[in-house]
Amino acid sequence: MNRYKVIVNPISGRGAGERLLPRVEQLLRDCGLNYDLIQTEYRGHAIELTQEAIKSDYNIVVAMGGDGTANEVLNGIMQAKLLGIKGVALGILSVGSGNDFAFSMGVPHDLAAGCQVLAANHRRWIDVGRATGGDYPQGRYFGNGVGIGFDAVVGFEALKLKHVRGFLAYIVAALKTIFLYNQAPLVRIEFADQTLLQHSLMISIMNGRRLGGGFMVAPNGIPDDGLFDLCIADQVSRLRIFGLVPKFMKGTHISHEAIHTDRIRRIVATAVEGTLPAHADGETLCTTGEQLTIELLPRQIEILCRMPQTEN
Repeated sequence: MNRYKVIVNPISGRGAGERLLPRVEQLLRDCGLNYDLIQTEYRGHAIELTQEAIKSDYNIVVAMGGDGTANEVLNGIMQAKLLGIKGVALGILSVGSGNDFAFSMGVPHDLAAGCQVLAANHRRWIDVGRATGGDYPQGRYFGNGVGIGFDAVVGFEALKLKHVRGFLAYIVAALKTIFLYNQAPLVRIEFADQTLLQHSLMISIMNGRRLGGGFMVAPNGIPDDGLFDLCIADQVSRLRIFGLVPKFMKGTHISHEAIHTDRIRRIVATAVEGTLPAHADGETLCTTGEQLTIELLPRQIEILCRMPQTEN
């Protein structure tokens, strides 16, 4: 029988994690799941709790929170793999502000449907990325994507908004960032036997499809194909950034002349002038980084998700 360890971030989604806890427990009981539940108390705690759960023979660890909680649980599973402990699957119950990782992996936003997914135990293997540099010289794993530049600053600004949540918070933050982040760094970008030297407004390395709660950065992203979807935005005027924002929301930016895309397994970004603010799955990698190396590790983790025919 599967044993589920549910790791809850009570402050995710502006406190939704704590408010929704009684409902989730009832849903889990209704599904007949053999589960235990524990709450995080500080940043990084979910990594530790995941490792403890795995050592206690839980074979499914569920992140109840947003992208950050899912990222910490993923890192806990990956660190356990380094110690030779395998066979642990990742589950997600979405109560965060963005939930982009869950969306990209085929995990429903609705909590009742999410609990049913846990009970159905349908799984898929996904690739995992590793970002090295910035505040993580030892490396940080991610499941959905890394953002360098504009979209990282948008995420930082969204966290500062106290009375706006969800996708609206990212829209407000994006509009604010247009005026804050108007001088893109000069970056040397090395990938697939190419080297680019250019002022880059944004560099996104995607394993999933969506960032910021609704920006379809990689509309054709597939998380188990052994490749990242790379999206590089040139420095453009503020007016042109305003025009690009709705294109990113619809996923129609790919054909824009200021956007360059590719499919890659590894990339190195180095700041020649300026610095590199960056995030991985919404978690800060650095605010003023100098160099980041991002590489793909194929088919590393099993994730509980909807059956393919029911995915959006």
